[in-house]
Amino acid sequence: MRAKILAVFLALCGGPIALAAKPELSPMQLQAIQMKEFDAAKPAVFSSAMDVLQDLGYAVSSADLNTGFISAESATSNKTSFWDALGYSTGSGNTRATAFIEQMSSGMTRVRLNFVSTKTTSSSYGQSWRKDKPLQDPAVYQRAFEKVDEALFVRRATNTPPPAASPSS
Repeated sequence: MRAKILAVFLALCGGPIALAAKPELSPMQLQAIQMKEFDAAKPAVFSSAMDVLQDLGYAVSSADLNTGFISAESATSNKTSFWDALGYSTGSGNTRATAFIEQMSSGMTRVRLNFVSTKTTSSSYGQSWRKDKPLQDPAVYQRAFEKVDEALFVRRATNTPPPAASPSS
């Protein structure tokens, strides 16, 4: 009987899986996955990054080409967990994104992205708290950089002037 109760408890709490947390990345490892250089001018990369953030559903709250800084947020969604509901609390959250774009002396343009997942929990007693968690999955950043690369490709293709017409004989 005790074994069944323990099994149910572990299943509800996540069991051994909850104990195996992913190790935090070092600052250098995080920087490596958050940064990429592009062979394009800063204005084109900046515009492409803006397009990608908007295409991904982010609302851009600030953007400045001179500083190269973009700040954006996704729409807020319900993040009420089972445990929140048991404690008469509700949860909501979104993802915040920042981009820093700088022209390098080599002619390349460097982009550093940062995505942070937020969750705000409010209790029925008027208390609220927020938890921010940096996204450290390399695949998230790789997909974003691929989309910036695609946007640059489209931007180059659509901004190329047509060939000059040859004079008629």
